[in-house]
Amino acid sequence: MTQATYFLEEVEAFLLQWRSEIPLTVEPLSIPFPFFYFDDRKLIVHCISLDALSVDMPVSFFAELSEKMEARGIKIIHLWEDVWYTHKEGVQSRLRAAFGETQRIPARLTKVKRIDKPTLDAFIQKNHLQVTTMAKYKYGLFLPKQYERIIRTSLPFSIHCGTHSQSTHLLIHEFTHSEEVLVAVASFSGGKKILREGQTYRSFELIRFANLLDCTVVGGLDKLLKAFTKEVFPDDIMTYADRDWSDGRSYERLGFERVGSTPPQVFFVNPTMMERHYAERLNEAEIPVDWIKVLNAGNWKFLKKFK
Repeated sequence: MTQATYFLEEVEAFLLQWRSEIPLTVEPLSIPFPFFYFDDRKLIVHCISLDALSVDMPVSFFAELSEKMEARGIKIIHLWEDVWYTHKEGVQSRLRAAFGETQRIPARLTKVKRIDKPTLDAFIQKNHLQVTTMAKYKYGLFLPKQYERIIRTSLPFSIHCGTHSQSTHLLIHEFTHSEEVLVAVASFSGGKKILREGQTYRSFELIRFANLLDCTVVGGLDKLLKAFTKEVFPDDIMTYADRDWSDGRSYERLGFERVGSTPPQVFFVNPTMMERHYAERLNEAEIPVDWIKVLNAGNWKFLKKFK
């Protein structure tokens, strides 16, 4: 059995583990890699094995595929083999979120606080698929212990597994040691002067937003954005949405406008360690011959104006 076969079987086993009541169906879609199509959600989980990549694959292949599916009203998640193995808990949490099967926490029950860099970095490392970055403004949402009663001891997927969900375990454990638990974070850049439409704007970037694993803080990003704008008074806020995972609609619901996209990012993956390296940080002449070139779908760029 090949590594690619193991990858596909692991993803299928995970999906069937908590979606067994809804059969996996396939439409005659023009997609070159194995995928699972959920008709009830109009959602595709597209499983991309590293050894199946072609060296002559167009740079914009995955971005264009996302656009084709979007035109048909279908959301597609490009799930890369290396990301599955290096960020499995985070990937599984996001897949559960895509089906609405997470611990839901109303943002109105949480408190907004400024947090320090170590707190932000530790949270992002555990709960986000991308690495943490430098940020000037850092905020967190904390759930007070008095609302511990809202935590469900089991979720639909944990019933199938016969165990507590990751979120239930984490929250219950944290409440035994603390009067509040950090359930979401957002980080922002410092301001930059941007000339746009003949005016100068104080523009800031929303760099990272993350929920606690297997949790969805309903209205959480909106609450964090309002706290930031009340304190900093930005003219606008810019952010990016990873097109491998997101169509950006959640940003649009918060008043962001889709203003463009970035080119696909080029990586080289060490297939033994499943380590992903940015191409621009490598000396191409020194890249090992067995490393695999990966081109993601790029990012959507969004802008929320206040001025």
